[in-house]
Amino acid sequence: MSRYRRWNELLELLAEAGQLQVEDAAKALDVSPATVRRDFDELASQQMLTRIRGGAIAQGVTYDLPLRYKTERHSSEKQRIGALAAGMVRAGQIVGLNGGTTTTEVARALATRPDLGSGSATPALTLVTNALNIATDLAIRQHIKIVVTGGVARPQSYELTGPLGTSVLEQVTLDLAILGVDGIDAAAGATAHHEGEASINWLMARQANQVIIVADSSKVGGRAFARICTIREIDVLVTDAGIGASDVARLEAAGVDVVTA
Repeated sequence: MSRYRRWNELLELLAEAGQLQVEDAAKALDVSPATVRRDFDELASQQMLTRIRGGAIAQGVTYDLPLRYKTERHSSEKQRIGALAAGMVRAGQIVGLNGGTTTTEVARALATRPDLGSGSATPALTLVTNALNIATDLAIRQHIKIVVTGGVARPQSYELTGPLGTSVLEQVTLDLAILGVDGIDAAAGATAHHEGEASINWLMARQANQVIIVADSSKVGGRAFARICTIREIDVLVTDAGIGASDVARLEAAGVDVVTA
């Protein structure tokens, strides 16, 4: 198990229990107590938890974990989802892309699509994003025109939120909005942990002709705090083969085209 994956699981265990002993954490993760002690010390230095004698207690830990701790969760599924969603984009389109690990995979797949990098002086694609990491990764790609919204950066997701971002999005139109979410449910729609991100993502969806949600199957049937959009506003869900048949049936009954990678 890699260090980041182990840290992610430790933080989730801590979020559930509020307090965690070294021996209990070592048993849950099947690692040595010495490894857990080192992990606790490192996470404490990053102010992700508070060390106590024999363990740690939560310090502002929620399930909205920083992006760097999420990268290895369902990584292969996210890569396949990203590649499939990127294949739905046509040359010349204007695409909105929010932040998150799955949309980062969409961006990487778009960056390496050979039919988009034809060597023409004119960009083959316009990408509008509020994600700082995506904008940075794609800024050197001459075949993609990058438009970045304004706003205040959230360290958990690298997303820009707030009125400076909405003022930009209100002035553009999009062919596609490809959105990562924290939950998608036939009743609740698409949801996010943070209300500021949900607001920006909703506006991105509103400005688009088509809304594509990219989410691994662990998020299907889940609900987070703030609604991005209703299920009726979603055209396509790109997910992995782990999605349950009952979830597929409910989503398709609501008008969502479910595609598995």
